[in-house]
Amino acid sequence: MLTDNKDLETRCPCGSGKPFAFCCEPALSGRKPAKTAEALMRSRYTAFALGAIDYLISTTASRKRSPQDAELLSEQTQVTTWTGLEIIDTVKGQADDTTGIVEFKAAFDSPEGSAVLHERSNFERENGRWVYTDGEVELIEA
Repeated sequence: MLTDNKDLETRCPCGSGKPFAFCCEPALSGRKPAKTAEALMRSRYTAFALGAIDYLISTTASRKRSPQDAELLSEQTQVTTWTGLEIIDTVKGQADDTTGIVEFKAAFDSPEGSAVLHERSNFERENGRWVYTDGEVELIEA
């Protein structure tokens, strides 16, 4: 629930231009699951930016999860500052689809320097909700 006007002024980290409270926050809080593969991808980017480890794990396909996920994700989110997201393409992944692909570029800063993660991510429905399965990843040093 919104507590003050500040919630309406805080822009979502995913770059949609929408207030966080009306963009990725409902998905991250568990109140409203992402309706499309792109919406899930944006919310996962936001979760990486904010360090929402439980959300990242719960939105990964169950068959792709491992016991080390929480520790690895925690380490990654502590040393990485996500600085921008660009959606390049989407294939399927709409509300009535069962699979989808989202291609994106995500810029970040880390102790090793600045870089861009270019990924073509695969998503599918699991128990009626969108989940991330895997992707083709390229790291581009800035």
